[in-house]
Amino acid sequence: MEKKCEERNAYPRQQHFNTKIDFLERVLKVAKRVGHKAGEGYAYNDLGMAYQSLGDFTTAIDYHECHLKIAKEVGDKVGEGICYGNLGFAYQSLGDFKAAIDYHGQHLKIAKEVGDKAEEGSAYGSLGCAYHRLGDFKTAIDYHERDLKITKELGDKANEGKTYGNLGNAYQRLGDFKKAIECYKRSLKTAKEVGDKAAEGNAYGNLGNAYGNLGDLKTAIDYHERHLKIAKELGDKAGEGKAYGSIGKNHLKLNNFETANDYIKRCHNINKDVGDKVVEGTCYGYLGNVYQGQGDFKTAIDYHKQHLDIAKDVGDNAAIAMSFFQLGRSFELDRSLPKALDCFYSSVKMFNIVRHDLKGKDEWKINYRNMYEIAYASLWRLLLQQGEVEKALIAADQGRAQALNDLMELNYGFQTTHCQVTLEESTCHSFNVPRSVTIFIAIDEQDIVFWIVQEGKHVILRKKEVSHDSSLKLNNFLESSIATAFQEIGVRAGVKCEDRSLDKLRDEQMPNESSPQTPLKPVPCQMNALRTLYDLIMDPIADLVQGDELIFVPEGPLCLAPFAAFVDSKSSYFCDICRLRVIPSLTSLKLITDSPDGYHSKAGMLLVGDPWVQEVVIPGKILEQLPCARDEVQMIGRIFNTKPLIGREATKSEVLRRLPSVALIHIAAHGRMETGEIALAPNTTRKSQIPADEDFLLTMKDVTSAQIRARLVVLSCCHSGRGEIKAEGVVGIARAFLGAGARAVLVSLWAIDDDATLEFMESFYSHLVKGISASESLNKAMKHMRDSDEFNEVKHWAPFVLIGDDVTIELGGSE
Repeated sequence: MEKKCEERNAYPRQQHFNTKIDFLERVLKVAKRVGHKAGEGYAYNDLGMAYQSLGDFTTAIDYHECHLKIAKEVGDKVGEGICYGNLGFAYQSLGDFKAAIDYHGQHLKIAKEVGDKAEEGSAYGSLGCAYHRLGDFKTAIDYHERDLKITKELGDKANEGKTYGNLGNAYQRLGDFKKAIECYKRSLKTAKEVGDKAAEGNAYGNLGNAYGNLGDLKTAIDYHERHLKIAKELGDKAGEGKAYGSIGKNHLKLNNFETANDYIKRCHNINKDVGDKVVEGTCYGYLGNVYQGQGDFKTAIDYHKQHLDIAKDVGDNAAIAMSFFQLGRSFELDRSLPKALDCFYSSVKMFNIVRHDLKGKDEWKINYRNMYEIAYASLWRLLLQQGEVEKALIAADQGRAQALNDLMELNYGFQTTHCQVTLEESTCHSFNVPRSVTIFIAIDEQDIVFWIVQEGKHVILRKKEVSHDSSLKLNNFLESSIATAFQEIGVRAGVKCEDRSLDKLRDEQMPNESSPQTPLKPVPCQMNALRTLYDLIMDPIADLVQGDELIFVPEGPLCLAPFAAFVDSKSSYFCDICRLRVIPSLTSLKLITDSPDGYHSKAGMLLVGDPWVQEVVIPGKILEQLPCARDEVQMIGRIFNTKPLIGREATKSEVLRRLPSVALIHIAAHGRMETGEIALAPNTTRKSQIPADEDFLLTMKDVTSAQIRARLVVLSCCHSGRGEIKAEGVVGIARAFLGAGARAVLVSLWAIDDDATLEFMESFYSHLVKGISASESLNKAMKHMRDSDEFNEVKHWAPFVLIGDDVTIELGGSE
């Protein structure tokens, strides 16, 4: 169970609040008798805080309002600000976050007026907590970062630790568990340093939440039990209840339903006294999942409805989205399919709204979408069950590449956004699918699902049931199959090439990051894995493949599949049958083809090769110059009569300056697999002698901010087609160029021999310069390589993939 934001002005917890209240009431009586208005006001304040600690927020509000009235009468601006903050906490606990934001905003205004930096920081933190509860994580993080800056300036270690905890909570709700854990560990360290046991307990609970979301349930339960122990020692009933709820949640994930039920009900019973609406709603959601797991769907539905009602009442869009999904799942299991479908539609709509509100935060959108993949998949799967083939395709596509589509919409200047589209009313015709056969692939629990779109409008459904080790998920099986194919191809085996990798002392790996880091051995026998992949992916739809071009919309590990090298029963490669290209989603291609007339440049080239990296320091790796990369861009330059940027001229600043203005971009340099970063020559205007990362690394963020108008980008770097596979698709440098406005990107799935690269690129560009399209030029270059005596092995010609539109380049020489 997610920990409540830590309240920096909350009254210290006491074991004998009744005694404290009796004492404060006597103080109040004396202050009134002697006419000490200020004393009377602060007695009201202390009574309000005491009742707040007992969970009696209504009484607390009455006392805080009495204090506020007196503070205004006597002109106590500091006291008035404190009142607003305390009222904000009380309304926040009651689930009225909009009222809380209003009070915290008034607290912030007064803190700034009187110049009280500590109270200003406190108000920022409180606002962050309130926006967090409304599901506005972008605003929440912004306020928490302001709070953190002030606490560091003041040297307030205790509140610095609590602020890190609040930041961690926001990152966790966004699905960035790594960053959340970093924040929580800082919070824990600080709590121990200052001896704050309550904060230490909260940090343990937060760490438990993060590890639970990562699937490490044993570690999660251990942290929650530490939190529970501290909460009991301190008499912290609210903390104790949350620890019970969190332990119960993890037992629920382990299918220990009886144990989960016991812990969650303990949490719920304690919360009756505390009165936290959010915790109450969360408990209902957990209990609904318990009864759902036990097959009592009617009871589960009742609990999920209560969770939904509370989520709506407090206005938490993220919680509304999740409760709709959980309710839909219970309706589905109870065979109330129309109700389930309505819930899944509502769930996806709300998740899209939350994602859309993360404006300008691409990484957050990616993580958030990835965390709730199950909701999007449940929608299209249920539509398929009901025979709604076209609507299922629309739902599946609108769940693909969402953050990428947001970037494209921004760059192309489109006003409508993805979350505003009504799924129920959309049709396949709205995608303007090309007349080429398009294969949209989705991975179900045991099936690979294919939507085949012919003539841009006719949709046919096919499924392939995959028999494999039941202990493996289908995604893992496909990933393993592709890794085996890479081994059979002989990736890196016998390759004589420059190491264009930025990765630390790392050999080329297969798509699976856990793959062995040793050079792969070529298998001289028939390509069995490539034949298996053909049987899995192409055989079910082979009779529907018509024409000379096929477009794939792959999912998961299939995003890294070498489709061109798939082998059929006649030992023919698939690229012999037709040209191939890949698109992230149907919507992505529509955005490209609907881009404004004249948006993409028709003239100008940027050729970058062998940037000067002798000054660059990469931990564990000494970067070498790439003379073959230099030869490559010089060869292309001769074809197009264009001077390339090489050596010291290929600085990051110069490349960024030229990126937006050209029709074709070709980069041959060191690249990094996980992040897609490209090493360029360091900027000459850097501050220090040793270049910092920002002086030479071309990052995904740099690219997405560059407003590129290129028709084609060719990335001749190691791993340029690779990246982290998420629900978004492959998150790497190729995606960044598409998001920045590139119409198409040509990438490589693995590194190939230097001579082979030069041969391939010379053939590719010799066709491209004649006005032949990129996909046909790619296909002809592959055929040229296969027909040669020296480069006819699969490893030399099969790694290249065209992503996006099938563009042509018609331009003369340019500098």
